[in-house]
Amino acid sequence: MKTLKTRSSPRPRSNQRRVGSRLPSVSLWTALGLAALGAGNAYADTVADRLEEYRAAGAGPFSAESGLTLWQQAFVTAGEPRACTRCHTADPRKPGKHATTGKPIEPLAPSVNPKRLTDRREIEKWFTRNCKWTLGRECTAQEKGDLLTFLTSR
Repeated sequence: MKTLKTRSSPRPRSNQRRVGSRLPSVSLWTALGLAALGAGNAYADTVADRLEEYRAAGAGPFSAESGLTLWQQAFVTAGEPRACTRCHTADPRKPGKHATTGKPIEPLAPSVNPKRLTDRREIEKWFTRNCKWTLGRECTAQEKGDLLTFLTSR
């Protein structure tokens, strides 16, 4: 009969930790925390850059109150009344719904949606599309600056 060899050192119990097993967890949590802090401030830099470009184009000073007025204002475009609030709701911190497709729209306010206003191209793309649809024309640099100031104030 053969004798089976046993391990010279016992396996750690399931409730015991191995030496060094905590380091990856700490590093992971640290990295995630730093990434979250960075994501929260990403919009601030992007918005500041956009506002600076609008100032260079002759716009400013920007006003959250003027942005709110524009946000709520109704325009007649293509024979129908349109406003930013038609799709985005009166409160940019709340989710909206596309007026034509019914597709959900995430909140625009970076205070509740840190992904918003973090990409220069996306900001300009949506200003172009939404201003043309709502106002029947592109927004001016002043209007864009006022709207960004309003959205970041919420």
